[in-house]
Amino acid sequence: MPEIEYKGQKIEVDEDGFIQDPSLWNEELAEYLAKTEGIEELTEDHWKVIRFLNEYYHEYGIAPMIRKLCKETGFKLKYIYELFPSGPAKGACKIAGLPKPTGCV
Repeated sequence: MPEIEYKGQKIEVDEDGFIQDPSLWNEELAEYLAKTEGIEELTEDHWKVIRFLNEYYHEYGIAPMIRKLCKETGFKLKYIYELFPSGPAKGACKIAGLPKPTGCV
């Protein structure tokens, strides 16, 4: 299994860079993962999406559907793609510390 090294700690990731143990996630790691997605700085809007995804995952054990994400954040899908160019599943979920979504996020 591939791994990344972050602050001297080895973290297992899958072939797409999703961390395998969501309990290791924190906001500093999110900033590191954002850079791997080409996002140099996380704005409050980024954090609104990231925190919602992370909290939803910890409550329900899955990533929310895209409609739920848009409704709860108040952001249109087009804007979420502007924030996370690789999309809500690949980019936003990865940065939020979720496992790679299997369904339609």
